[in-house]
Amino acid sequence: MSGIYLNRVQRLVVAIAVFLVFALAGAAPADKTPLRTVVDPTGRTVNVPRDPRRVVALAPSVTEIVYALGREDRLAGVTRFSNYPPAAGQLPKVGSYVHLDVERIVALRPDLCVAVKDGNPIAVVEQLEALGLPVFAVNPLDLETVMQSVEAIGGLLDAAAVARDVVADMRQRIARVEARVAQTSLRPGVFLQIGISPIVSVGSSTFIHTLIEMAGGTNLAAGPTPYPRFSREQVIALAPEVIVISSMARDAVFEQVKAEWMQWPVIPAVRRGAVFIAPPDLFDRPSPRLVDALEVLAGVIHPNLFEARP
Repeated sequence: MSGIYLNRVQRLVVAIAVFLVFALAGAAPADKTPLRTVVDPTGRTVNVPRDPRRVVALAPSVTEIVYALGREDRLAGVTRFSNYPPAAGQLPKVGSYVHLDVERIVALRPDLCVAVKDGNPIAVVEQLEALGLPVFAVNPLDLETVMQSVEAIGGLLDAAAVARDVVADMRQRIARVEARVAQTSLRPGVFLQIGISPIVSVGSSTFIHTLIEMAGGTNLAAGPTPYPRFSREQVIALAPEVIVISSMARDAVFEQVKAEWMQWPVIPAVRRGAVFIAPPDLFDRPSPRLVDALEVLAGVIHPNLFEARP
């Protein structure tokens, strides 16, 4: 896991302080329940409740997985940007997934926290475990590991059968896209913009790059830099045939960004009317909705093969 490590003494002091605060306030962690030992997808051995009832999801992707499993009634808390489905926005918040609030988490009296390896600080995970709160970690980075995470969380929440159904549906939809893309040898050049100022796209090591290729496109920003920056002149020189705007900047004015690109008819995508806006949560969140992202990309890259869904 990534994050800032505290030394053992600091972690112990923080753990004791938080526990005393909430114990005195009558908000200590939930009572002990029967445990079982499991190995999470990151290789950690964890003792988790046999039937967890108060779960805190430490990333938006985890929240979406729990909802996909139909176990949202067990969610005691979620992170700040957990906004899908809309009902998730009404749940208690515990900070952002990179800046978690340990006190709020403890106050919710969870019997299980579900973390993500890529994002949640290891120091916070260690604090929660020091307070006696089990932390099960998943590592959804692409379509395959999202499906692994669905099955792993399904096993935790007594939803293994539902998890199998969710994964089966994802695989069926992926296969449908791949079969249609195989019908053509055309691989239009795609520029997928995730940053507005500066202009940022996605390199070869990202799951979005994989989605572009699976959808039958050529990622014009491919290369060793995960999130390369571009000037407008550089993008024009790339001559993208498709531009997809899906900025992670949540206050971005997407229509304005599109209008700025439309002022450059020298770009093939502009001449073809192939400049699209796509919901950012589809592309910056490794959840079951990555299949939606794949279908959106396939539709805008190969509208003759798919019903376009800009």
